Amino acid sequence: MNSSAESSSKHSHRLPIRVQYFETDGQGRVHNSQYLNYFERGRVEMLRSIGVSYREMELTGLMLVVRSMHVDFRLPAQFDDELELITSLRHSHGARVEHAYMLVKSGTSESPPTIVVTGHSVIACIDRDGKIRRLPKVLQLLKSE
Repeated sequence: MNSSAESSSKHSHRLPIRVQYFETDGQGRVHNSQYLNYFERGRVEMLRSIGVSYREMELTGLMLVVRSMHVDFRLPAQFDDELELITSLRHSHGARVEHAYMLVKSGTSESPPTIVVTGHSVIACIDRDGKIRRLPKVLQLLKSE
């Protein structure tokens, strides 16, 4: 499964997700808004995996905010599905970080894993007054390859 989320970036993170009942809509499928929550979890856990605490970064007065988000819906996910979110760094420079996402439904002995959703985002670094700021040094060092 080669996609933008599994690009050549050495900075990627895998997060297992089991769909909860409250995340579904009246049709029993994951509500489209939930995918943005999954992406947020992926970004926070990716930072944590490289030793960056989002909470500690905010205490310094810097925040990462979503500038843009793109989602491509491919297949529905349903309650109790076992998914894996792959979050990858696409680019990190100046005041912004770009990520790619791929949410995959686990396969079975009868069927291979399938891509449920892909997406990408641009995240901006700002201070408490909403002014654009350079990324913290630890995030400036994250360069895609």
